[in-house]
Amino acid sequence: MADARVTAMIVASALFMQNLDSAAVVTALPSMARDMGEEPTRLGVAITSYLVALTVFIPVSGYIADRFGAKRVFLVAIALFGAASMACGLSNSLIELVIARVVQGMAGAMMVPVGRLLLLSGIRKDEMLTAMTWLTMPAMIGPISGPPLGGVLTDLFGWRSVFWINLPVAVIGLVMVAWKIEPLPRTDPGPPDVKGLALVGGALAALMAGIETVGRGIFPTGWPEGLIALGAVLGVWAVRHCRAAPKPALDLGLLKIPSFRYSTMAGSLFRSGAGGIPFLVPMLLQVGFGWSATEAGFVAFATAIGAFLMKPLTRPILRRFGFRTVILGNGVLAALGVASGAMFTADWPIPAMFLVLALGGLFRSMQFTALNTLAFADTSRAQLSAATSFYGTAQQLAPALGVVLATASLELARHVNGDAVLRPADFTAAFLVAALVVAASIPFALGLPRDVGSEVSGRKLPPGPPPSGSAATAEAANIAARPEALASEIVEASPKRP
Repeated sequence: MADARVTAMIVASALFMQNLDSAAVVTALPSMARDMGEEPTRLGVAITSYLVALTVFIPVSGYIADRFGAKRVFLVAIALFGAASMACGLSNSLIELVIARVVQGMAGAMMVPVGRLLLLSGIRKDEMLTAMTWLTMPAMIGPISGPPLGGVLTDLFGWRSVFWINLPVAVIGLVMVAWKIEPLPRTDPGPPDVKGLALVGGALAALMAGIETVGRGIFPTGWPEGLIALGAVLGVWAVRHCRAAPKPALDLGLLKIPSFRYSTMAGSLFRSGAGGIPFLVPMLLQVGFGWSATEAGFVAFATAIGAFLMKPLTRPILRRFGFRTVILGNGVLAALGVASGAMFTADWPIPAMFLVLALGGLFRSMQFTALNTLAFADTSRAQLSAATSFYGTAQQLAPALGVVLATASLELARHVNGDAVLRPADFTAAFLVAALVVAASIPFALGLPRDVGSEVSGRKLPPGPPPSGSAATAEAANIAARPEALASEIVEASPKRP
C-alpha cells in the first residue's frame, strides 16, 4: 500500500482539479457570454447546472463504488471529468456548455467521496490525521487560487483555457492512481434504494437549483422560491423514507455517532459561514475598493498561504490539545478571522490586509481539517462507503448556502443603507453575518466527549476513573464480565508479523 501522504496527494490532485475549476469558471463568465452572444446573467446556469449535477449524484457514489470497485470508479470519474472539461472548452453555445457541465458534475460527484473512500479504507487510524491534512488543502486553495488563475488564463489565452487546464492534471492523476493506489475488494451492496435515491436526488436538485438562481433573474419570478419549497418537502419525505428503509440511500443511523453527527451538522453551519469568504473578499476589493481582478485575486490568495502554513502545525496541535478543545478554541479564532473583513477600508495598507487574510485562512484551515478528520474518526470500515456519500452531500450544500447568505446580506445592507450600488459599508454587514454563523457552530462542540478522536489525534488523556454512569463505565463493566472476549479482541488488534 502506498504511503498515506502519497495516496492523499494523489486523491487531492483530483479534488484540486474540481475545486479549481469551480472557482476559475466564475472569472471567465463575462468573456464566455461575449463569445456566445448571451447576457452574462444567463451564463450563471453554467455554474448552477454543474452544482446541481454534482450534488444530486453524490448520494449514489457509495453504492456505485461498492458495486464496481472504488479504484475503477475513481479512474473512470477522473477520465470523464477530463473529457467533459475538453467538451466545455469546445462549446460554441450555451446549451452545449450546460450539457458538458452536467457531465462534469456527474464525474465530480464520483471523484470527491470515492477518492476519500479510497484514502480512508487503506490507512490506519493513526495515519488518518496526516492524510486528511493533505487532502483538505484543495478545499482551501482551489476557491482562492481559482479567480486569479482564471483571470490570468482568460486574459492571456481566452476563456477556453480555463477548462483545458484540467486535461494535464487529469492525465497525471490517471497515471498515479493506476500506479500507486491499491484496489479495494468489491462487495455486493444488494439492490439500490431506488425510491430513496429519487427522493434525495429530487430534493437536492430542487434545493440547489433554487438556491443558485434566487435573485439572479435566470428563472421567472417565484420559480426559485418554489423550487426551494419543493426541495424542502421532498427532503422531509426523503428523511422519513431513509429512516424506515433497511438499506437507505442516506444512512441516517450514522448520525448516532457523536463525532460524525457534529462534523456533519455543526460542521455544515461552520462551512456555511466560512463559505462566503472566497466570494466576499474579491467582491469587496473589486466592487467596493475599485481594484482590478488581478490585484484582488492575488491579495485574496493570502488565505491559501495561511492554509499552507497551518498544514505542518495541525497534527502536533491536535495531539497536544485534542479535537474538542481545538474545535472550541480555534472556532472562536476562525469566527474572529471572518469578522475581521468588516474592518477593511480602502485606506488599509496592503501588507496589513494580506496578513489578516492569511491568519483567517490559517484558522479556517485548522477547523476544516479537524472537522473532516473527526467525521470519520469513529466510523467502522463497513460504514465508510455510506459515510463518505453522506458527508460529501453535506459538504457540497454548505458552501452554496454560504454564497447565498453572503449575497442576501449584501442586498439587505444595500437596501437598508439606501445605496443604489454596493458600497464598502454594505460588506461590513455581510462579513459580520458570516462570522455570527461561524460562531453559532462552536457551542455544539461542548457536547462532544472529552476524548473524542483520541485514537486519531494520538492524544493521551490523564489517567483517572471514568465518570459515574458514563458509557466508559458501562464498557469497563462489560469487559470485566467477559475476559475471554477481551483476550480475543487484543489478539485481533495486535499487529500481524510476517
